[in-house]
Amino acid sequence: METTVRIPTPLRTLTGGEESVSIPGATVKELIANLEEKHPGFHDRLLDDKGVRRFVNLYVGEEDIRFLDGLDTKLDGKEELSIVPAIAGGS
Repeated sequence: METTVRIPTPLRTLTGGEESVSIPGATVKELIANLEEKHPGFHDRLLDDKGVRRFVNLYVGEEDIRFLDGLDTKLDGKEELSIVPAIAGGS
């Protein structure tokens, strides 16, 4: 069961320019581990010692994983996981 992972432009250097990749994983945590194995560099950009980095949002479908089961959110391979860097600034 592979989940489609949508890659934001700033991280596409890690995937050779691909805007999405298919990665297996039964949970978000397992998917990120597999993503790191296939495309090194994602783990440190997405996670810190507390979990998901403060300025990174991970969505399964339309839902932020922070409002689901966090990194333990289950995946069935039918949904998309979107990596969305937080944007700050403006007036």
